[in-house]
Amino acid sequence: MSDSPVRIFDIMACDVYWDFEGTPLPREQHKFLVSFHPTPGTPTPELIESITARGPGGYEVEFTNRLFTNGNTDGYIYDRTLDYYWYMVNLPTGFLPEGEYTIEVRATDGTVQSRTRHQDGGASRRLVEHYKAQRERLLASFGPSGGAVLDTVPSDGELRCSWETLERTGGPDAYYIHRLSKGGSAREFDTQNLTWWDNIFVQRLRGEARAGLNRSEVTVRADLEADTTYAYFVEITDANAQGETNICVFQPHQVFATPAGVAAGV
Repeated sequence: MSDSPVRIFDIMACDVYWDFEGTPLPREQHKFLVSFHPTPGTPTPELIESITARGPGGYEVEFTNRLFTNGNTDGYIYDRTLDYYWYMVNLPTGFLPEGEYTIEVRATDGTVQSRTRHQDGGASRRLVEHYKAQRERLLASFGPSGGAVLDTVPSDGELRCSWETLERTGGPDAYYIHRLSKGGSAREFDTQNLTWWDNIFVQRLRGEARAGLNRSEVTVRADLEADTTYAYFVEITDANAQGETNICVFQPHQVFATPAGVAAGV
């Protein structure tokens, strides 16, 4: 066992159906992701020399050691709630060929670690085809949405967001991840500073084997601010473990606002 402070938690090498609004990017993409255990005392990016993803036919992609943004879609994201970093690169070059994919991490101390997973193209395409067939019904089911102004300013546990699931429309079982941020659009959504998110991967790690499965609503565990616009999106996956995921469907952002002049919890 290496004594390096850099330790891989898990990886993703999967297809992405990018259904965000107002983007010139193609719907069919793929991504690579590697998450790390916390490195107390030193930010993980300071300990990373390089991260490389490799796949069939000599396919190779380098991650960039920089802050991930909506503009560059390549870099690291910090989860302040759990004090850990994860790196992600989204690639607008279609779905992945089926096969084995490896992510290799070289640390500045010279150590090298890697993880490998198999991409199941059939599972990915089956879920996407059902999503596309039911898309309008699914999008019409979100609440709150459409820029609606809430009656009150929710405090922790008072806001419920709900939606239709694929399983309820005759489709496959799937897992659902909810992310909430300030902002009124996909462009304004701040991945680096989420108000709250439903981290089903950590929930599974903590013993909830079915975390996120066919989940059609969440209760937001955060105080919201008055007179503020928020956006959330619900991601559909076929697994609640990063290393088992073949497809992520990024559904369009849903927008709502809180009223002015009333503090959370009042």
